[in-house]
Amino acid sequence: MSWDTWWLWIAGGIVLLIVEVLAPGFIALGLAVGAFVVGLLLLVTGLGSLPVTLLIWAVASLVAWLVIRKLVGERKGQVKIWTTDINE
Repeated sequence: MSWDTWWLWIAGGIVLLIVEVLAPGFIALGLAVGAFVVGLLLLVTGLGSLPVTLLIWAVASLVAWLVIRKLVGERKGQVKIWTTDINE
């Protein structure tokens, strides 16, 4: 993988951010952050082969998703359990 493909990773990150806006859930956001990390690493260092690049993207996406989940995460009482029927 050549160092001049960094812009493809940044563009992919932007597309994933658009997907996140259309279907929120923080999954595409983690993938987008991972794509931005890979794009910046390609720009600065040139990285290596495609398998190494994909591995870095997967690890960066997982770490980003875990951090976002920890910061935003589930709130206590987010799920409402109904004990009465609306028709009663």
